Amino acid sequence: SAARTIKIVRIATIVLLLGLLPAASGARLFPAFASSPGARALRSSATTFARRLANINNPAALEKMSFNKIFDKDLAVSEPNPAWFGNGANDKSPHWTNANWLKSRFHFSFAEYNNPRNSNYGVLRVMNDDLVQPSRGFGTHPHREMEIVTYIVEGELSHADSMGTEETLGRGSIQFMTAGTGVQHSEHNRHPTNPLRFIQMWVVPAVRGAKPNYGSMRGDKVEAMRQNAWAHLVSNAKDTSKSTPVEINQDCNMYVTELSQGSSVDFKVDQGRQAYVLCMEGSSSVSGAHG
Repeated sequence: SAARTIKIVRIATIVLLLGLLPAASGARLFPAFASSPGARALRSSATTFARRLANINNPAALEKMSFNKIFDKDLAVSEPNPAWFGNGANDKSPHWTNANWLKSRFHFSFAEYNNPRNSNYGVLRVMNDDLVQPSRGFGTHPHREMEIVTYIVEGELSHADSMGTEETLGRGSIQFMTAGTGVQHSEHNRHPTNPLRFIQMWVVPAVRGAKPNYGSMRGDKVEAMRQNAWAHLVSNAKDTSKSTPVEINQDCNMYVTELSQGSSVDFKVDQGRQAYVLCMEGSSSVSGAHG
């Protein structure tokens, strides 16, 4: 069949993340490894939506290039006990309107949300949207056998891990962690007044037993590149034809764009591939065509 093209048109201020992912067939979905009942997540209270192409393993659906639109209201919402992640009791703050320190939205089964019919999309096992109160965060917790990619939408994310890494990243930055044989890390919003929002994705690795690894890219390095165009941020470490700031152990590519009013971008979805599109801010119109 011919390749398919996705067209995205900006209606309001928008940041888009598109994952180009392989089909689930042949990929072994290793169990996620987290530390507590709340574990990790990614979602925020801002209006978001996602569109998923129909199951790529179904040739009929592939030919039709059908879309599945997931509304913000359809996402699972989690507001975990602050003690689960080493935080004190919830308190009132002039810089925070939510009753709970964290508001997470899950695209797939995660933590207390368990839906066997919605556990992954190809090798994308987790996509969570986290909104974190100032001066709060996730205490040290373990992961293994997963490629973890995080995109900062708003605020500053402070990361520390058992490999000795410590850094703080701002809007538009991206970080990754190969959990491999096992790693521990923490994530915090150290800012005293500003909320933190980030999107975190867990991708099933192509191989098990990898050596833990960490890497990142600051958002200002690609700020110009992502204006009204796709900035290619993540690719397969084994694919020597591509060079991106982040490389992971899976055949998965991630892109981001910020569109001005009335602008549009196209994205070609090659035969045998599938795509997941997330509107992180604002709203947009998405369409598709063969050829």
